[in-house]
Amino acid sequence: MTSKPYRRGYPVAVLVGIEQSQVAIWKIYSKVAKPEANIHLEGVRSDAKLLYNFYEAIINKLRPILKEGVKSVIVAAPQKTSFGQDFLSHVKGHHQWLFQGANKATFKQIAGFAITHAQVSNITNTEEFKQSISDSTFEEAEILLELLEKRLNATNKLVLFSLEEAENAIYSSEKQMAKPEYLLLTDNYLTGEKRKVRINRLIQISQNKKIKTRIINKESPTGARLNQLGGLVIVCLSK
Repeated sequence: MTSKPYRRGYPVAVLVGIEQSQVAIWKIYSKVAKPEANIHLEGVRSDAKLLYNFYEAIINKLRPILKEGVKSVIVAAPQKTSFGQDFLSHVKGHHQWLFQGANKATFKQIAGFAITHAQVSNITNTEEFKQSISDSTFEEAEILLELLEKRLNATNKLVLFSLEEAENAIYSSEKQMAKPEYLLLTDNYLTGEKRKVRINRLIQISQNKKIKTRIINKESPTGARLNQLGGLVIVCLSK
C-alpha cells in the first residue's frame, strides 16, 4: 500500500496582499498557497474610523493563523503606494503584543500584487519574495531557539528527541504530563530521513491537532542546534 503524497507541504508564512480597498490573506505552504480570507474596505481610506476597522479585521483574521505557529508575515502592496506601510504602522501602533515574547511575529514588506491566484503564483516566484521568506523565517527560528533552550533547561521533561517519542506524544489519547506545543524539524532531516511516510503522517496529524509545526533551515543556528539533537524534536508545555 502506497501513501498519498503530502501535497500541501508544511506551513512557511502568511501572505497579506493589500490594495486600496481590498485585502487577501494567503497561507503559504512549502508546495502551495491556500486562500484564507478576503476583506473589503466598506468606504474610503480617508475615513479614519472605517480604515481602523479595516485594519482590525485583518488582524482578527491573522490571530488564529499566528496561534497555529506561523510567525512570518509577508505584506505585499503595489509599488508607489503606502498601503503596506500604513497597515504595518497600524500594527506597530496598536498591537505591540505581536512584537513581544511568545507572540512575537516577523513582518516583511514587498512590492507587488497578491489578490488573485495568478498574482500570488507570480509573486511567490520572485527573488524578493523568496528573500523575504528566508529573512523572516531566520528571525522566527531565533525565537524558537530561545524557547527550545528554556524548555531543555526545565526540571521536568519538556523536549522529546526521537521520531518514536514524537509519535507516542502526538498520537496518544491518554492524558500526558506535558502537552506537545511545537514539532520542530530541520529541512535536511525532512528530506534525508528514510521514514518519510511516518514523518509526513506525523506532520499532518500534528497540524490537525493544532500542534505548531515548523521546518527549520539547517544552516541557521536553530537548525544546527536541532541537528545536534537529532533533527526532530517535540517541544512541550508543562500542564
